[in-house]
Amino acid sequence: MDVIGKNINRGFKKLRVWNDAISLYALAYKIFSNFPYELKKVAANSIDAAHSISRNIAEGYCRRSLKEYLNYLNFALGSCGEFHSCSESFWKANQITEEEYHRIEEIHYKVENGLLRLIKSLQKKQMNGEWKDSFQSE
Repeated sequence: MDVIGKNINRGFKKLRVWNDAISLYALAYKIFSNFPYELKKVAANSIDAAHSISRNIAEGYCRRSLKEYLNYLNFALGSCGEFHSCSESFWKANQITEEEYHRIEEIHYKVENGLLRLIKSLQKKQMNGEWKDSFQSE
């Protein structure tokens, strides 16, 4: 039995978008960590941008405040844009293959659209007053 997985503050792990963001980070690490020495800094920045997406989803979720959660989801969306810019420029500079680019884009597209759907859903809850910030059940 996985006791650690039962912590209510870890509900973000059930989110498809968080899991997809983790997959994007893993793929980015796999592809960009092989860059030559002179490109290590841009590779590390790109890997960090990918990693920032899942970290911001998790941090926002754990804040419990809907306003803060939405704020962190927007940070994640910003990191998504940063990562896309990195992968696009690497592809156009022939630093990654077309196959690598398409593998990245496939997951990135899922993450970006998942974030947009989650933000839209939470904004709807915000407008309808459906969000509970408390850990207490009513």
